[in-house]
Amino acid sequence: MNKRTQLLEVIAALPEELVDQALNYVQMLQNPIQITPKVCGGQARIRNTRIPVWTLVAYRQQGAPDEELLSNYPGLTAEDLSAAWHYYEQNPEQIDQEIAHDDLV
Repeated sequence: MNKRTQLLEVIAALPEELVDQALNYVQMLQNPIQITPKVCGGQARIRNTRIPVWTLVAYRQQGAPDEELLSNYPGLTAEDLSAAWHYYEQNPEQIDQEIAHDDLV
């Protein structure tokens, strides 16, 4: 039995009121980028944090290596950073606009 099948069996065995929470957690692990209204102004952020993608991208554009970001944000993983870079590749105009807006504030 593979791990995916084992996980599905564990989720299926949970009490009904916990199934949605478990499924949300699994989805969050698969995609660490979240957009939630009223959290970080609805901007893309790293799962369950208040660290916007644009902040990480701005630091990277200023020359900060991944190791420095991981050190400065100990709750982040290398996979989180990879997801942020991928999100930026897919949405450069949005993230660049958020960086520019922050520079004006």
